[in-house]
Amino acid sequence: MDGPAGVRLDQWLWAARFFKTRSLSKHAIETGKVEVGGQRAKPSRIVRVGDAVRVQRSGETFEIQVLGLSDARGPAAVAQALYAETGASRAAREEARALARAERDGFRAPETKPDKRARRLIRALGDIDAS
Repeated sequence: MDGPAGVRLDQWLWAARFFKTRSLSKHAIETGKVEVGGQRAKPSRIVRVGDAVRVQRSGETFEIQVLGLSDARGPAAVAQALYAETGASRAAREEARALARAERDGFRAPETKPDKRARRLIRALGDIDAS
C-alpha cells in the first residue's frame, strides 16, 4: 500500500471509525481521552504505522496498534483493517461489560410512573444528596 508516511491523529481516529465526526475526535484528543505511546497528544500529531494508541470512548478503553493509515473515512471493513486491538484490551472490555451486566441484573424498572406522593419523596431524597 503506497500511502502517506503519516496522518494527523484526529483524521486517523475519524477514518478508523472511533468517532463519528472529526470534531468529536479532536475534542476527545484535547480532553486527554487519547494517548499515543503512553503520552497525551495533540490533534495534529502525526500517526505512523506501528504506533500504540489508547482511546477512551463512552466508558470503554481501547488499546490498539496502528496497522494502516488513511485520512478518508471508508467502509467499516476497511476501517477495521487500520488497527489491531490488543488481547488484554479486548479481555478488559469484555470483563467490564460482564460486570456492568451483572450489576444491572437485579434492577427492575417500575411498571408505572411515580404518583404525586412518590415524586415528592424522590425530590426530597434528591435534596438530601445535594447538601
